[in-house]
Amino acid sequence: MKNKTILQVNKTYWNATADDWFGVTALPEYGVQFVTENELTLFGDVTGKTLLEIGCGSGHSLKYHADRNADELWGLDISQKQLENAEKFLAESNYFPKLICAPMEDECGIPKNYFDIVYSIYAIGWATDLESVFHRIASYLKKDGVFIFSWKHPLHGCVNVNEGQLIFDKSYFDEEWQTQIVDGMEIMLPNRRISTYINAMTSAGFIIENMVEQTNESTMQMTGEINDRSRKALKLPLSFVFKARKA
Repeated sequence: MKNKTILQVNKTYWNATADDWFGVTALPEYGVQFVTENELTLFGDVTGKTLLEIGCGSGHSLKYHADRNADELWGLDISQKQLENAEKFLAESNYFPKLICAPMEDECGIPKNYFDIVYSIYAIGWATDLESVFHRIASYLKKDGVFIFSWKHPLHGCVNVNEGQLIFDKSYFDEEWQTQIVDGMEIMLPNRRISTYINAMTSAGFIIENMVEQTNESTMQMTGEINDRSRKALKLPLSFVFKARKA
């Protein structure tokens, strides 16, 4: 029952705010003040490949791959409004991926052992049952298929800036779900440890190939007066990305 409540709270938020998030945090960007796919090249050449995006939002990352000659694209999102925006946006470029409105936790008709790459750009942290979601993602992939995902770094959620000083004001070990107010609406999220993601991936049969937790160079070179978020990004990663392979 708790998971259903969480899903409903978050779905309501995304349906109400989809227009505000149009095109935000999409490839080649992985996250907040973070190195990009242009630098990391984790996807490599996607020509002729079949890709599924978990939490596809407004469709901008799908377009990124379509522009690079991916053969077949699928997108999954909990928000019908997000998918309406994605469908319209992609159709403007004559792209028509298969879009499915469902939670990432659910069985929703996505084919098994089918995809070369499953990826998620700043969405996987919304999962209510991370280990179950990773097992489901593994089932979608062909053998040796690739799983790439980015999300907010847990240290980002533990540290705040107070009068220019970085202050730990939340325990890194606290993974309880928290209700937050964003744009005047409730959302519910946990702050999972890096080890939680690693253990969930290995449980699902993934072999981890890369982990990146690097602030982008333009931020690292900042001097003089900087805002609080940049001050934090100079000292710790705000985001992370994993690349893993199905064994």
